[in-house]
Amino acid sequence: MTDFPAATQRARVRVPLRFNDGYSVDAELVTFHGLTDGQEHVAVVLGEPAPGALPLVRLHSECLTGDVFGSARCDCGPQLREAVERIAGRGGVLLYLRQEGRGIGLYNKLDAYALQDQGLDTYEANAALGLPEDARDYTAAAQMLAALGITELDLLSNNPDKAEQLRGLGVTVRDRVPTGVFSTAHNVRYLRAKVLHTQHTLPLSELTELNAG
Repeated sequence: MTDFPAATQRARVRVPLRFNDGYSVDAELVTFHGLTDGQEHVAVVLGEPAPGALPLVRLHSECLTGDVFGSARCDCGPQLREAVERIAGRGGVLLYLRQEGRGIGLYNKLDAYALQDQGLDTYEANAALGLPEDARDYTAAAQMLAALGITELDLLSNNPDKAEQLRGLGVTVRDRVPTGVFSTAHNVRYLRAKVLHTQHTLPLSELTELNAG
């Protein structure tokens, strides 16, 4: 287990969430004091787990282009929408982490997009810019979970690194629950790269067929 300073809850506020497809749910947004990276991460508390059940938790990295503008170059917006409903139905928390572009920032992410348009995949583009393939650290996420009293959970994610980092930080991840697959002609190369580079649990055969088509 890695030691880290404790964070505390700063404020909690009820916010009704409304999505373009008509889905709506009431959430409680929680802010924090003492997060190690100094970022303004937010916990979105949804529903209430049944007695004895573990909360369903997603670590969702901010994606302005996908979450806000509906970009089809990634699957972030659909994953966010799906996660909110699945967590609300079971009870749990979505941690909205300010880690744009897998931690490299918005401008660098858009620079990487330009390199992807020249044929590089998402990880190769980061490397060409002299940046890490994935710069994310989940210490703040572990702090947030501890401040919320969550020590054991099921993780909604296709990314094995998220589960491994949380376990290394002392969080018990019982199961890693895969998200849906939101593939389009615009993001299939991106999704295939996630499978090949970082072993995301996505159906490579289906993505290869779409890419070939």
